[in-house]
Amino acid sequence: MKDKLIILSGGMDSVTMLYDYKDEIGLAVSFDYGSNHNDREIHFAKLHCQRLGIRHEVVDLEFFKKHFRSSLLEGADAIPEGRYDEENMKSTVVPFRNGIMLSIAAGMANSAGLTQVMIANHGGDHAIYPDCREGFIRDINAAISSGTDGEVTVFAPYTGITKSDIARKGGALGIDYAETWSCYKGGEKHCGVCGTCQERKEAMAEAGLVDNTEYEQ
Repeated sequence: MKDKLIILSGGMDSVTMLYDYKDEIGLAVSFDYGSNHNDREIHFAKLHCQRLGIRHEVVDLEFFKKHFRSSLLEGADAIPEGRYDEENMKSTVVPFRNGIMLSIAAGMANSAGLTQVMIANHGGDHAIYPDCREGFIRDINAAISSGTDGEVTVFAPYTGITKSDIARKGGALGIDYAETWSCYKGGEKHCGVCGTCQERKEAMAEAGLVDNTEYEQ
């Protein structure tokens, strides 16, 4: 039964979820909020939806760049390099981004007769991003359920697992992660040195996957 809407960035985690639950997804939604890497991500989101025959929509959140503060919205030079940890990556927090996206997605799901909104947050995000944590997912699920008379709920099955676990799932599903985007700098190639590139490399290495991603370094 195709009762799910997936928030699909085009990164490793959400693309894995797309393939993991492809037979249950009725709509994929990407949000263009003006981040450095949005165009790169959305390209791959569209590619995979076309490949799987899943309807894909892009929602414009242009107001983010005007009203929100985050290094993700300030150009490649603002992105920290080094490890993917709380201290190094805290500038990349976009305040309440997932809360806003989940709220919009819930309204879209309800309008389309879909009953679950999927988000691909994972355990490695919890220390850095407050709107990726289990408590937040629990609370916003309650709010969305209440606000739709129980017709829509949030489904976040990767909340308790690591990025390496997700990479293992993707390997088993036959996903070529070169057809996904992680780098927060958003250049022609993955930079290879920012926190998300480091996390990407480590996850695939720990999962025992060949990394076909083109890196600048």
